[in-house]
Amino acid sequence: MEKIRSISPEWIERAAKASGWEAELSRRSFLKLSVCALSGLAFMGLGEALGENAPLVILDSAKGIILADPTRCVGCQRCELACTEFNDGRAQPSLARIKIARAVNYGLAGPTGGDGMHGDWGDGLVLQGVCRQCPHPVPCAAACPQNAIKADPRTGARVVDAAACVGCRLCQRACPWGMLSFDEEAGIATKCFLCHGSPKCVEACPAAALHYVPWRDLTRDGRPEGATLSVVAPEKAAACADCHVPAGKAVSK
Repeated sequence: MEKIRSISPEWIERAAKASGWEAELSRRSFLKLSVCALSGLAFMGLGEALGENAPLVILDSAKGIILADPTRCVGCQRCELACTEFNDGRAQPSLARIKIARAVNYGLAGPTGGDGMHGDWGDGLVLQGVCRQCPHPVPCAAACPQNAIKADPRTGARVVDAAACVGCRLCQRACPWGMLSFDEEAGIATKCFLCHGSPKCVEACPAAALHYVPWRDLTRDGRPEGATLSVVAPEKAAACADCHVPAGKAVSK
């Protein structure tokens, strides 16, 4: 993250020109480019990203994210009920996009957590499982063969298009944090989309253990809960190669 903070205005203007933006940047465009779009540059050097022949990808992340404070969580699971009642019209915690029940007894690592085990059978700490609103490349969206996981235009959060989802569950296996749910009744996957910018789990929490804040990259905090399935369709892989090819190297098609 330090690399991104140290980028000068001159580099920002160069990035804008490389991406096809107007030479003269407005303050709003400048901030949007520097705060949101440059997250993709963390995966490759500026010299490569801004090379003569390398295109620059401008992809926004979600506008907000849910932060969980486990020291305040009392395990009441009201957030799970609020989530499903608002999104699904029924009280079904197993379908919730926020995961409390699975962490109450043993913590996110489960009964094999060892010395680091939390929950009632560990140290009593309830670690809430929340969607980290991953930046590009979003694992669940990249794994979906139907392109059924798209960005909500209001929040930027990825949401499952129920009409396009075929219930293959590849997105579930692709998420490093195990945060996608599956509606057995409807036969489709579901995930947190921040309730269009007003998360009901945050509103329902009686202990102020959840907060809705501006987005930040939390994917490097903690460790994934299990092995993930990293399968990307050939056409998607080709599209990624077009955007992330190092400078001076051509992509064979």
